[in-house]
Amino acid sequence: MVAYYHDNTLLQESEILQIMENQLLHTPDGVRDIYNGECKKKLYLQDKLHRTLLKYGYHDIMTPTFEFFNIFGSDVGTTPSKDLYKFFDKEGNTLVLRPDFTPSIARSAAKYYIEDDMPVKLCYLGNTFINSSDYQGRLKESTQCGAELIGDGSISADAEILSMTVESMLESGLKNFQISVGHSQFFYGLTKAAGLSGEQEENLKELIANKNFFGVEEFVDSLSMNDKLRKLFGLLDNFDLQDEQLMEALKLAEGYDEILSSIDTLLKLREYLKAYGIEKYISYELGLISDYTYYTGIIFQGYTYGTGEPIVKGGRYDKLLSHFGKDAAAIGFAIVVDQLMAALSRQDIDVPVIENSSLIVFEEAAYHAAIKRSMELRRDGVNTQMVLKDKNKTKEDYASYAVDNRINRVEFIEE
Repeated sequence: MVAYYHDNTLLQESEILQIMENQLLHTPDGVRDIYNGECKKKLYLQDKLHRTLLKYGYHDIMTPTFEFFNIFGSDVGTTPSKDLYKFFDKEGNTLVLRPDFTPSIARSAAKYYIEDDMPVKLCYLGNTFINSSDYQGRLKESTQCGAELIGDGSISADAEILSMTVESMLESGLKNFQISVGHSQFFYGLTKAAGLSGEQEENLKELIANKNFFGVEEFVDSLSMNDKLRKLFGLLDNFDLQDEQLMEALKLAEGYDEILSSIDTLLKLREYLKAYGIEKYISYELGLISDYTYYTGIIFQGYTYGTGEPIVKGGRYDKLLSHFGKDAAAIGFAIVVDQLMAALSRQDIDVPVIENSSLIVFEEAAYHAAIKRSMELRRDGVNTQMVLKDKNKTKEDYASYAVDNRINRVEFIEE
């Protein structure tokens, strides 16, 4: 009996053959096949989201599925190295499957729009790849549709991006969702004002990320600080700050420039969003933080029922392009299409794919007539498939086949 090692486990030859047979039919953890009706719905939804971005004057861009490692290196502030899919080319360069579109588009903008001093508006649709732990139960390959506004550092640009986000959600069919908006500099301004060490800052960030606000309270109580800072720290667990609370925070922040600027930005942004008429979909959360450290201004995440993960995320990253040689402000967002699809399904919101299709079942002697008829239907915009009649199958069999494949009508062409 021959034995082999697999994943450091001694296995018999029959066990190895079973593993190989399973791998022929199954996908690796974190990726999945999408087919039939679900595939049609996803393509339809992607097209609808894409058209929403085009309506705002954004232009398509396609970046490579894999890039050099340094595009997503630790100094960029994107996905940690341990969560990247890395491999080598023939020259020995380390390559990475993109985990995030923003650094790729920042690189492209720095290369192709280096001399432009007017805003550049780009949108995209494609897949990202994150090698997360199997225990997290997350997709490792997911589809994102998003937009990036480069060369405009104004609050007006922030508002436009948020308006596009809300309109995209509404176009998808969602009615109940909320976009939480914060500011990256509020947290870092607080930790700087409180004189926290790097280790203390990371501990606090982890507590906030885990929504452990009892732990945050205990952490803050252990620190020595004045009442103004203590009250500002107390805002970290509020998920929906109102105007009067933001105004009060503005007063408390006097003397702390970074904190003051972040709150002032959110108050001004609030007025712009009222002009768009979308304020009911927006909440303000000063404790909002992101895993991406390239954010420098507002950050936001969108949530709805039926999914524990954000369906949309974005923010301002005014220093990222300088990493690639172009000094330009920028802001963008990404819709996680797979999360959005899951939410729509769990809320029983149908993606209304319009079917216009026909099945022609023909006998061999009638193939001339069948081909002629199929060409007529296709010219009229009807998706038409032909199938040679099997004498062992009935008309009811073909009618059932049509239903299973979402085909509107069946035509039989006989000799």
